[in-house]
Amino acid sequence: MLQCEELPGRPLAVGAEDSQLGAMGKPHIPVDVECYAGHRGEQEPRRLKLDARTVEVEEVVDRWLAPEYRYFKLRGADGNIWIVRHDEATGQWELTMFERAPGSAARNSLTGAAGSRQPG
Repeated sequence: MLQCEELPGRPLAVGAEDSQLGAMGKPHIPVDVECYAGHRGEQEPRRLKLDARTVEVEEVVDRWLAPEYRYFKLRGADGNIWIVRHDEATGQWELTMFERAPGSAARNSLTGAAGSRQPG
């Protein structure tokens, strides 16, 4: 499982003005999320955008509420697992966790470029 700042193709540091520190002092990565409002009017992520990379959401695996955020565990069309959170007060979305799909270690999920990083 990779923490946000360890994602391939992303800088290790995110400026304090761009994110808040998450668990264990690690920054969350701001992400653009396109949503679908279901019949109850609740937003559900359908597409993630990180830099030039777009990931279609194939499945909302889980969702839960916290005092200040709504969390979504998503399976992307790339097979990877993404956990994003939505701050309803500010409207901001952040990527809090990324897990590469088994067998996709040679592909950079964010840029689509081949890489030589071994799973770890």
